[in-house]
Amino acid sequence: MVLMKVLSIDPGIRTTGFSVIETVGSNIRLEAYGTIKPKPGDSTAKRLHHIFIEINKISSQFLPQALAIEDTFYSNNAKSAMILGQARGSAMVAAASKNIIIYEYSPRKIKQAVTGNGNAHKSQVQFMVKAK
Repeated sequence: MVLMKVLSIDPGIRTTGFSVIETVGSNIRLEAYGTIKPKPGDSTAKRLHHIFIEINKISSQFLPQALAIEDTFYSNNAKSAMILGQARGSAMVAAASKNIIIYEYSPRKIKQAVTGNGNAHKSQVQFMVKAK
């Protein structure tokens, strides 16, 4: 049986969500989950550093072989998209520094896999994640 641990990240400059799942054969087990919340008053650089440090801590504790993260996000608001991209980059650099393989998935594909609907609202995704 093959053991695989995957760290998944939902990046954000205010809140970055994470989970660690472990698979052994066809059995899947949630090992950990939570949020990374940099201080609201901190500069963007300090927030990105906080995300980097916390992802490193999580990686050191759970030793994942892979990182699953949202692919590049497109938005009408260029500034928001850029900041989200920076948070995403911070998490990716943390994983890369530990030689973790990175897999990128579009938000639409993630929603499709979790809910069966690629246009699902965030509340639908949350409901389905809690139900599984």
